[in-house]
Amino acid sequence: MQELAPGAASERARAIYDYGETAIFASAADPRFHFLLYVPPAAADGRKIDLLVAVHGTGRTSALEFRDGFAEFGLYNDCAVLCPIFPVGVRGDGARSGYKMMQEGDIRYDKVVLDMVAEIAAKYGQDWSTFAMFGYSGGGHFTHRFAILHPEKLWAASIGAPGSVTLLDPDRDWWIGVRDLAERFGKPFDPAALAKVPVHMVVGSLDLETWEITHKPGGAYYMDGANDAGETRPERLRSLQKSFEAAGVRVTFDEVPGVSHDRLKCIGRTKAFLTRVLKERRS
Repeated sequence: MQELAPGAASERARAIYDYGETAIFASAADPRFHFLLYVPPAAADGRKIDLLVAVHGTGRTSALEFRDGFAEFGLYNDCAVLCPIFPVGVRGDGARSGYKMMQEGDIRYDKVVLDMVAEIAAKYGQDWSTFAMFGYSGGGHFTHRFAILHPEKLWAASIGAPGSVTLLDPDRDWWIGVRDLAERFGKPFDPAALAKVPVHMVVGSLDLETWEITHKPGGAYYMDGANDAGETRPERLRSLQKSFEAAGVRVTFDEVPGVSHDRLKCIGRTKAFLTRVLKERRS
Protein backbone atom coordinates (compact mmCIF):
# COMPACT_ATOMS: atom_id res chain seq x y z
CA MET A 1 0.00 0.00 0.00
CA GLN A 2 1.36 3.38 -1.01
CA GLU A 3 2.21 5.72 1.85
CA LEU A 4 1.09 9.34 1.73
CA ALA A 5 3.67 12.10 1.60
CA PRO A 6 4.01 13.94 4.96
CA GLY A 7 2.07 16.97 3.74
CA ALA A 8 -0.74 14.86 2.30
CA ALA A 9 -0.90 12.73 5.46
CA SER A 10 -1.18 15.84 7.58
CA GLU A 11 -4.02 17.19 5.42
CA ARG A 12 -5.84 13.87 5.53
CA ALA A 13 -5.54 13.69 9.32
CA ARG A 14 -6.82 17.24 9.58
CA ALA A 15 -9.82 16.39 7.40
CA ILE A 16 -10.59 13.30 9.51
CA TYR A 17 -10.02 14.65 13.02
CA ASP A 18 -10.50 18.44 12.80
CA TYR A 19 -13.59 18.71 10.57
CA GLY A 20 -17.01 17.13 10.59
CA GLU A 21 -17.45 15.13 13.80
CA THR A 22 -14.07 15.75 15.39
CA ALA A 23 -11.86 13.95 17.85
CA ILE A 24 -11.95 14.91 21.54
CA PHE A 25 -9.40 17.60 22.36
CA ALA A 26 -7.88 18.79 25.62
CA SER A 27 -8.19 22.50 26.25
CA ALA A 28 -4.86 24.23 25.67
CA ALA A 29 -5.58 26.66 28.51
CA ASP A 30 -6.43 23.91 31.03
CA PRO A 31 -5.96 20.30 29.85
CA ARG A 32 -8.14 18.98 32.69
CA PHE A 33 -11.06 19.97 30.47
CA HIS A 34 -11.90 18.59 27.05
CA PHE A 35 -14.13 19.36 24.12
CA LEU A 36 -15.38 17.91 20.87
CA LEU A 37 -16.78 19.67 17.85
CA TYR A 38 -18.86 19.50 14.76
CA VAL A 39 -17.25 21.72 12.12
CA PRO A 40 -19.21 22.02 8.86
CA PRO A 41 -17.61 21.91 5.40
CA ALA A 42 -18.17 25.65 5.03
CA ALA A 43 -15.34 26.27 7.51
CA ALA A 44 -12.94 24.13 5.49
CA ASP A 45 -13.88 26.22 2.46
CA GLY A 46 -12.83 29.37 4.32
CA ARG A 47 -16.32 30.78 4.82
CA LYS A 48 -17.29 32.61 7.97
CA ILE A 49 -19.64 30.58 10.12
CA ASP A 50 -21.37 30.95 13.46
CA LEU A 51 -20.85 28.96 16.66
CA LEU A 52 -23.14 27.11 19.07
CA VAL A 53 -21.79 25.99 22.44
CA ALA A 54 -23.81 22.99 23.71
CA VAL A 55 -23.31 22.12 27.38
CA HIS A 56 -23.83 18.62 28.79
CA GLY A 57 -25.83 17.57 31.83
CA THR A 58 -24.68 15.79 34.97
CA GLY A 59 -24.06 12.48 33.18
CA ARG A 60 -21.67 14.15 30.68
CA THR A 61 -22.61 11.66 27.91
CA SER A 62 -24.89 14.25 26.34
CA ALA A 63 -21.77 16.08 25.09
CA LEU A 64 -21.51 13.44 22.36
CA GLU A 65 -25.28 13.34 21.84
CA PHE A 66 -25.43 17.10 21.41
CA ARG A 67 -22.48 17.16 19.01
CA ASP A 68 -24.16 14.56 16.82
CA GLY A 69 -27.68 15.87 17.48
CA PHE A 70 -26.82 19.35 16.25
CA ALA A 71 -24.57 18.24 13.37
CA GLU A 72 -27.32 18.42 10.74
CA PHE A 73 -28.39 21.81 12.08
CA GLY A 74 -24.77 22.96 11.82
CA LEU A 75 -24.38 21.61 8.30
CA TYR A 76 -27.42 23.40 6.90
CA ASN A 77 -26.99 26.60 8.91
CA ASP A 78 -23.21 27.05 8.57
CA CYS A 79 -22.73 26.75 12.31
CA ALA A 80 -20.00 24.94 14.23
CA VAL A 81 -20.91 23.12 17.44
CA LEU A 82 -18.60 23.12 20.47
CA CYS A 83 -19.35 20.66 23.27
CA PRO A 84 -17.22 21.22 26.39
CA ILE A 85 -16.61 18.30 28.76
CA PHE A 86 -16.27 19.04 32.47
CA PRO A 87 -15.29 15.72 34.09
CA VAL A 88 -16.83 14.56 37.36
CA GLY A 89 -14.46 15.06 40.29
CA VAL A 90 -11.98 17.23 38.43
CA ARG A 91 -10.60 18.40 41.81
CA GLY A 92 -10.28 14.85 43.10
CA ASP A 93 -13.35 15.04 45.33
CA GLY A 94 -15.95 13.21 43.26
CA ALA A 95 -18.12 16.35 42.94
CA ARG A 96 -20.56 16.22 40.04
CA SER A 97 -22.17 19.65 39.95
CA GLY A 98 -19.55 22.36 40.44
CA TYR A 99 -19.68 23.51 36.82
CA LYS A 100 -23.38 24.30 37.15
CA MET A 101 -22.64 27.14 39.58
CA MET A 102 -19.84 28.66 37.43
CA GLN A 103 -17.21 28.42 40.17
CA GLU A 104 -15.69 25.46 42.00
CA GLY A 105 -12.67 26.18 44.17
CA ASP A 106 -10.21 28.00 41.93
CA ILE A 107 -12.00 26.92 38.73
CA ARG A 108 -14.12 29.44 36.83
CA TYR A 109 -16.07 27.35 34.35
CA ASP A 110 -17.28 30.38 32.41
CA LYS A 111 -13.65 31.27 31.72
CA VAL A 112 -12.89 27.65 30.75
CA VAL A 113 -15.52 27.93 28.01
CA LEU A 114 -14.33 31.36 26.88
CA ASP A 115 -10.79 29.98 26.59
CA MET A 116 -12.05 27.05 24.50
CA VAL A 117 -13.94 29.41 22.19
CA ALA A 118 -10.87 31.61 21.75
CA GLU A 119 -8.72 28.55 21.01
CA ILE A 120 -10.96 27.12 18.31
CA ALA A 121 -11.71 30.54 16.80
CA ALA A 122 -7.99 30.98 16.22
CA LYS A 123 -7.61 27.42 14.91
CA TYR A 124 -10.40 27.75 12.34
CA GLY A 125 -9.85 31.43 11.50
CA GLN A 126 -13.27 32.54 12.72
CA ASP A 127 -14.63 35.54 14.58
CA TRP A 128 -16.52 33.98 17.46
CA SER A 129 -16.52 37.03 19.70
CA THR A 130 -20.20 36.17 20.18
CA PHE A 131 -21.85 32.77 20.00
CA ALA A 132 -25.02 30.93 20.94
CA MET A 133 -25.31 28.62 23.93
CA PHE A 134 -27.60 25.70 24.70
CA GLY A 135 -27.65 23.44 27.71
CA TYR A 136 -30.06 20.89 29.10
CA SER A 137 -30.50 19.83 32.73
CA GLY A 138 -27.07 20.55 34.27
CA GLY A 139 -26.26 22.36 31.04
CA GLY A 140 -29.41 24.43 31.54
CA HIS A 141 -28.00 25.50 34.90
CA PHE A 142 -24.80 26.53 33.17
CA THR A 143 -26.41 28.30 30.22
CA HIS A 144 -28.68 30.67 32.13
CA ARG A 145 -25.97 31.55 34.62
CA PHE A 146 -23.48 32.14 31.81
CA ALA A 147 -26.07 34.44 30.20
CA ILE A 148 -26.41 36.37 33.45
CA LEU A 149 -22.62 36.74 33.73
CA HIS A 150 -21.70 37.26 30.07
CA PRO A 151 -24.70 38.48 28.06
CA GLU A 152 -22.38 40.48 25.81
CA LYS A 153 -20.87 37.20 24.55
CA LEU A 154 -24.16 35.67 23.36
CA TRP A 155 -26.29 36.14 20.26
CA ALA A 156 -28.79 33.60 21.64
CA ALA A 157 -29.32 31.32 24.64
CA SER A 158 -31.48 28.21 24.91
CA ILE A 159 -32.06 27.00 28.46
CA GLY A 160 -33.29 23.43 28.86
CA ALA A 161 -34.87 22.06 32.06
CA PRO A 162 -32.45 23.26 34.74
CA GLY A 163 -32.99 21.72 38.16
CA SER A 164 -32.43 25.02 39.94
CA VAL A 165 -32.49 28.60 38.71
CA THR A 166 -30.80 31.88 39.54
CA LEU A 167 -33.39 34.62 39.52
CA LEU A 168 -32.45 38.23 38.80
CA ASP A 169 -33.12 39.13 42.41
CA PRO A 170 -30.98 42.04 43.68
CA ASP A 171 -31.84 41.21 47.30
CA ARG A 172 -30.41 37.67 47.35
CA ASP A 173 -26.86 36.40 46.96
CA TRP A 174 -25.59 33.96 44.35
CA TRP A 175 -26.65 31.37 43.40
CA ILE A 176 -30.27 32.21 44.23
CA GLY A 177 -29.97 35.87 43.23
CA VAL A 178 -27.49 38.37 41.80
CA ARG A 179 -26.85 40.75 44.70
CA ASP A 180 -23.16 39.83 45.14
CA LEU A 181 -22.36 39.18 41.48
CA ALA A 182 -19.70 41.91 41.25
CA GLU A 183 -17.94 40.80 44.43
CA ARG A 184 -18.04 37.13 43.49
CA PHE A 185 -17.24 37.27 39.77
CA GLY A 186 -15.65 40.66 39.24
CA LYS A 187 -18.39 42.16 37.08
CA PRO A 188 -21.83 43.56 37.89
CA PHE A 189 -25.08 42.27 36.44
CA ASP A 190 -25.94 44.14 33.23
CA PRO A 191 -29.70 43.87 32.62
CA ALA A 192 -29.52 46.05 29.50
CA ALA A 193 -27.05 43.65 27.88
CA LEU A 194 -29.11 40.60 28.84
CA ALA A 195 -32.22 42.22 27.36
CA LYS A 196 -30.50 42.20 23.96
CA VAL A 197 -30.10 38.40 23.97
CA PRO A 198 -32.90 36.30 22.42
CA VAL A 199 -33.64 33.65 25.05
CA HIS A 200 -35.37 30.30 24.66
CA MET A 201 -36.54 28.08 27.50
CA VAL A 202 -37.64 24.48 27.02
CA VAL A 203 -38.91 21.77 29.38
CA GLY A 204 -41.11 18.71 29.17
CA SER A 205 -44.60 19.02 30.62
CA LEU A 206 -44.08 15.72 32.49
CA ASP A 207 -40.63 16.62 33.87
CA LEU A 208 -42.00 16.40 37.40
CA GLU A 209 -39.58 14.29 39.44
CA THR A 210 -38.08 16.26 42.33
CA TRP A 211 -35.68 13.81 44.01
CA GLU A 212 -32.61 15.33 42.35
CA ILE A 213 -33.54 18.99 42.46
CA THR A 214 -34.89 19.56 45.97
CA HIS A 215 -32.25 21.28 48.10
CA LYS A 216 -32.04 20.10 51.70
CA PRO A 217 -30.15 21.53 54.69
CA GLY A 218 -26.59 20.27 54.67
CA GLY A 219 -26.51 19.89 50.90
CA ALA A 220 -23.58 21.32 48.97
CA TYR A 221 -25.66 24.13 47.46
CA TYR A 222 -28.32 24.60 50.09
CA MET A 223 -29.23 28.20 50.93
CA ASP A 224 -32.27 29.71 52.56
CA GLY A 225 -34.77 30.09 49.73
CA ALA A 226 -33.10 27.48 47.52
CA ASN A 227 -36.45 25.90 46.65
CA ASP A 228 -38.51 29.09 46.43
CA ALA A 229 -38.62 29.14 42.60
CA GLY A 230 -40.94 26.12 42.55
CA GLU A 231 -41.11 22.42 43.23
CA THR A 232 -40.66 20.96 39.71
CA ARG A 233 -38.50 21.85 36.72
CA PRO A 234 -41.43 23.39 34.76
CA GLU A 235 -42.33 25.54 37.78
CA ARG A 236 -38.76 26.68 38.27
CA LEU A 237 -38.27 27.46 34.59
CA ARG A 238 -41.49 29.50 34.59
CA SER A 239 -40.09 31.45 37.55
CA LEU A 240 -36.93 32.11 35.54
CA GLN A 241 -39.03 33.22 32.58
CA LYS A 242 -40.89 35.75 34.72
CA SER A 243 -37.64 37.01 36.23
CA PHE A 244 -36.00 37.45 32.83
CA GLU A 245 -39.04 39.09 31.28
CA ALA A 246 -39.28 41.53 34.20
CA ALA A 247 -35.74 42.60 33.26
CA GLY A 248 -36.79 43.22 29.64
CA VAL A 249 -35.61 39.94 28.12
CA ARG A 250 -37.57 38.51 25.20
CA VAL A 251 -38.25 34.86 26.10
CA THR A 252 -39.60 32.11 23.85
CA PHE A 253 -41.00 29.41 26.15
CA ASP A 254 -41.61 25.81 25.02
CA GLU A 255 -43.29 23.33 27.33
CA VAL A 256 -43.21 20.11 25.32
CA PRO A 257 -46.40 18.04 25.84
CA GLY A 258 -46.06 14.49 27.12
CA VAL A 259 -42.28 14.66 27.60
CA SER A 260 -40.44 13.98 30.85
CA HIS A 261 -36.73 14.69 31.45
CA ASP A 262 -35.67 13.76 27.92
CA ARG A 263 -33.11 16.01 26.25
CA LEU A 264 -33.37 14.43 22.81
CA LYS A 265 -37.13 15.09 22.68
CA CYS A 266 -36.53 18.76 23.46
CA ILE A 267 -33.64 19.77 21.22
CA GLY A 268 -35.86 20.04 18.14
CA ARG A 269 -37.44 23.10 19.76
CA THR A 270 -33.98 24.55 20.31
CA LYS A 271 -33.02 23.96 16.67
CA ALA A 272 -36.16 25.74 15.49
CA PHE A 273 -35.45 28.68 17.78
CA LEU A 274 -31.80 28.98 16.73
CA THR A 275 -32.67 28.68 13.03
CA ARG A 276 -35.08 31.59 13.39
CA VAL A 277 -32.59 33.72 15.31
CA LEU A 278 -29.84 33.00 12.78
CA LYS A 279 -32.12 34.02 9.93
CA GLU A 280 -32.91 37.30 11.68
CA ARG A 281 -29.27 37.83 12.62
CA ARG A 282 -28.01 37.32 9.07
CA SER A 283 -30.65 39.48 7.46
